Amino acid sequence: MTRHGARAGEDAEDLDVEEVLALVRNSNGSHLPDPSAHGGTDSARATHGPDASARPGTRHRATGWPEARVVAERAGRHATRAARRAPVSVPLDTALGLTLAAPLDALTDLPSFDTSAMDGWAVCGPAPWHVRNDGVLAGHAAPASLTDGEAVRIATGARIPPDTTAVLRSEHGRTDDKGRLSPTRDVIPGQDIRPRGQECRTGDQLLAVGTLVTPAVLGLAAAAGYDTVTAVPRARVEVLVLGDELLTQGLPHDGLIRDALGPMLPPWLRALGAEVTAVRRIRDDADALHEAITTCDADVILTTGGTAAGPVDHVHPTLRKIGAELLVDGVAVRPGHPMLLARTTETQHLVGLPGNPLAAVSGLLTLAEPLLRILAARPAPEPYTLPIRDAVHGHPHDTRLVPVVLRGDEAVPLHYNGPAMLRGIAAADALAVVPPGGTRSGQEAELLDLPWASGGIGVCFT
Repeated sequence: MTRHGARAGEDAEDLDVEEVLALVRNSNGSHLPDPSAHGGTDSARATHGPDASARPGTRHRATGWPEARVVAERAGRHATRAARRAPVSVPLDTALGLTLAAPLDALTDLPSFDTSAMDGWAVCGPAPWHVRNDGVLAGHAAPASLTDGEAVRIATGARIPPDTTAVLRSEHGRTDDKGRLSPTRDVIPGQDIRPRGQECRTGDQLLAVGTLVTPAVLGLAAAAGYDTVTAVPRARVEVLVLGDELLTQGLPHDGLIRDALGPMLPPWLRALGAEVTAVRRIRDDADALHEAITTCDADVILTTGGTAAGPVDHVHPTLRKIGAELLVDGVAVRPGHPMLLARTTETQHLVGLPGNPLAAVSGLLTLAEPLLRILAARPAPEPYTLPIRDAVHGHPHDTRLVPVVLRGDEAVPLHYNGPAMLRGIAAADALAVVPPGGTRSGQEAELLDLPWASGGIGVCFT
């Protein structure tokens, strides 16, 4: 994870989410390509408006995969500026995965008193020492001072008695038949004592604005005396699972299939930093979809299926009916070509995922991930490449996203990578970005980590 600089002493009340985004961008920058290099604009309507596919004689042109991700980032910035979402104070036990909107400054010295770094004896002056009968334990009041030639048993984390010369570890001391303590190696003054303020002093900045809250950050915040942190609020996402053919339990039968996306998408969205407010199943009915979209107050609506031009694909007609602005209408990527991104209001967006499971994953990582990352003010993941062990067949014109496992310094493509298949992605560590034309064996390819495989914050889904 990359850390980001910040303005010292930032006042949380005066800092909005857009400023957090600016801090993150200025220190790390977006790793996504500039859309101008592809001839793109903020809205894909410049090349294919929302009705382009319906106009006779008009050839539909999908947005390039890199450009689509940039457009999704820009949509997130637009929504952030429009909504002006204020930072929130969040208890530590619910802050995991958020982004700090105020610096984490030390509220106390750490440690706040001289403490023992080891179990052993606090000793005073030169050896040998007479050992007092009492002992010093962690969490107890200040112990009595030591005098020259005196020692006292002490536990790790306990307060150091005044006038202590050093702490002698248990394994480095021995007592004779008269009960006198002697060291088995040289004693250096101050050894195994953690002095007050060794880690930080009150007011020191521990972490900057824009830092992702990991489990270690929670531990540091607690140690520094925090009960809450000031963070960017989670984007609220409502998932609409479309289709009459979907079952929620039992085996497929009579032309009905199990809904794979309803169970998969919410935890994946939480791993991307979102709050899933609801998962609703909508039948193949235009009026039902219209009502669901127009009554939703989430920051992002995520639909599954219905983005093509079939007889029950109602997403495009519904977006036209409500006057939504299509930012991306199809992406030159396989699987997942018929994905879309629309601005339904100044502060709300809709991400339309294809209905096939792996195609939906492609849409999630292409459009939803950049959008949600910006709304959460999270840093962009560092891009990286690895050689592909086996040649991968490519599409003539489109990017392909192929599940891979990481083996040493290579990425191994997985089978079962068709649009309707989840067997490959379930075993994968990442998705390889395969350019048009494919990759040769040993050729480097960009990889998109899956959140639970990267060892990062995404392994925590709550």
